[in-house]
Amino acid sequence: MALALLEGTKLRLVFEAGVDGEGKPILKSKSFSNVTKAATADQLSQAAQAVAALCNDTLNKVERNDSTEIIAK
Repeated sequence: MALALLEGTKLRLVFEAGVDGEGKPILKSKSFSNVTKAATADQLSQAAQAVAALCNDTLNKVERNDSTEIIAK
């Protein structure tokens, strides 16, 4: 049986920075490392909204990226 160990969490905010010539949104992102592994979805959403309030672009989505090590036994 294998074990999964959570190594780290990153928070990624994706912003709409305008539209291209075809009318498609231009997306840019900002990632934050060293996020507390125990952070809940609500806590990450609140943090993302606080950061987005300081930015000129519109927040498109918020992503949580967890890194996990798989250890075979």
